[in-house]
Amino acid sequence: MPTVLIADDAAFMRMMLKDILTKNGFDVVGEAANGLEAVEQYEKLIPDLVTMDITMPQCDGINALKKIMSINPSAKVIMCSAMGQQAMVIESIQAGAKDFIVKPFQPQRVIEAVKKLLG
Repeated sequence: MPTVLIADDAAFMRMMLKDILTKNGFDVVGEAANGLEAVEQYEKLIPDLVTMDITMPQCDGINALKKIMSINPSAKVIMCSAMGQQAMVIESIQAGAKDFIVKPFQPQRVIEAVKKLLG
């Protein structure tokens, strides 16, 4: 069962994503409330996939993404962004993110993106 780490500063968003993923056969092995936690959890858990919110305190999603990519250049990270964050989405794709999903989450789109990356 593929493992996923969810990074989002909103507990409600993490809960929604976890619900969508677990219902579709993915194992959510960790959650992070900010970018620093996301990097720590990534190093500890080495999940198959990370969903990463862009706007988070302490260390934003793009910086966390860069740190994860430096740990593992083949890491699979999907960025989560609110509407109107196109510039940040482009920056994150350039930094190594494999895809992005827009909030509010459409369960179908989330699963599509995850399955595309995990085969």
